[in-house]
Amino acid sequence: MVVNRLSELLHTLRILYYYWRTRHRAQWTSRTQLMHWQEKKIVKHMRRIRKQSPFYRQWWQGVPDHQWRDFPLIDKSIMMEHFDLLNTLGISKQEAMQIADQAEQTRDFEPTLQGVTIGLSSGTSGNRGIFLVSPQEQAQWTGTVLAKLLPGGIRQQQKIAFFLRANSNLYESVQKGKLQFCYFDLLLPISDHIQQLESYRSSLLIAPASMLRLLAEQKLNGLLTIQPQKIISVAEVLDPLDRQYIESVFAQTVHQVYQCTEGFLAATCAYGHLHLNEDIVHIQKEIVDQQSRRFVPIVTDFSRVSQPIIRYRLNDILTESAEPCPCGSPMLRIERIEGRSDDIIYMAHQTQEELVPLFPDLVTRAIIGASSAIEHYRVIQYARNQLEISYQLTGKSDQVQQDSAVEAQIEQRIKQICDSLQAVTPTITFTTYQFTPGIVKLRRVERRWKL
Repeated sequence: MVVNRLSELLHTLRILYYYWRTRHRAQWTSRTQLMHWQEKKIVKHMRRIRKQSPFYRQWWQGVPDHQWRDFPLIDKSIMMEHFDLLNTLGISKQEAMQIADQAEQTRDFEPTLQGVTIGLSSGTSGNRGIFLVSPQEQAQWTGTVLAKLLPGGIRQQQKIAFFLRANSNLYESVQKGKLQFCYFDLLLPISDHIQQLESYRSSLLIAPASMLRLLAEQKLNGLLTIQPQKIISVAEVLDPLDRQYIESVFAQTVHQVYQCTEGFLAATCAYGHLHLNEDIVHIQKEIVDQQSRRFVPIVTDFSRVSQPIIRYRLNDILTESAEPCPCGSPMLRIERIEGRSDDIIYMAHQTQEELVPLFPDLVTRAIIGASSAIEHYRVIQYARNQLEISYQLTGKSDQVQQDSAVEAQIEQRIKQICDSLQAVTPTITFTTYQFTPGIVKLRRVERRWKL
């Protein structure tokens, strides 16, 4: 009993240390200064990982630590294939997957393996990933998250409502002192959530964008009366249409967190602008389109040891902001998380034997700009030069949501984009919008056609 109490005290002290360090770390006066600090941290980290991870020791053979930018890339498939030798804790993929699968089936997310938290990604790319978090890393994550996300200090009373597909010891560790934490399982019906929220009266609401939108609709209809101090969108791309709706109903800025299996990558500042967490991760940019500032992030987390994430290529598209942030942070400001790179829509070129990319943001703006009455939409590419667009208009549902004038406007705007890019205008099929927030993430623009 005494040992357990001492362990719990040590864990709490670690959380407080990382909270204090994140909040009061000396501020860099320039981006150059930040990059210089990062470089020293990264090289030191590489030396440690090379000693502890058999996979990376072999993967980096012949390349010195100070040339870490030349290390070969990894991705989810490589990480999972070499999981046993990549992690530094000697945990096998088989035993980790067994713990994670059992938690998914029983909805009991407390069991650990050798004191290590085991998590499972949702696998939207068709390839589920496992993540390991040691007790020390859990404390660091908790302290960092609290420092960046809490609307007030850690001494203020907060009731956190967290909607996600699966709970984790990582999330439960947020519950300390005056901080209360309540997990809301996305697999449960919305009526259960409304009843629980009304009783719990959360001050901090964290949920995927599609769930926040549904909760906003419930509030507008008078079925939900909570007024949280802060709202944070997680796990899904925050579409401009959803952001505007949620902000208007709750009368406040919707903040964002860019968190995935690969780390806590970005969070919004006091102005609601997204910044990369460059105090714990380094992001290299694989340029997708120079003119529009779009890039695919390559992540190096220099704070994580149990499952090192180094030169890890994500499958997302980010857009760098062209403007500096009024908050003054030298950490890179992100204008938009656009979604997965394999959700870029491709059309045939009008005159050449090549495909023309239509980025999700272009398609999104074309549709929401077609009519202010569009309340929901989805775009799916099932075949070359063929799109299915489902939509719902304000105040309409079921079979009465179709509108020929709106459809004509959508077609016209899509045609304008295609003409400007010299792409063949696609054939568009309009259907009824249907989506229920839950285990499946909402992707407003999705390509199911394989190149």
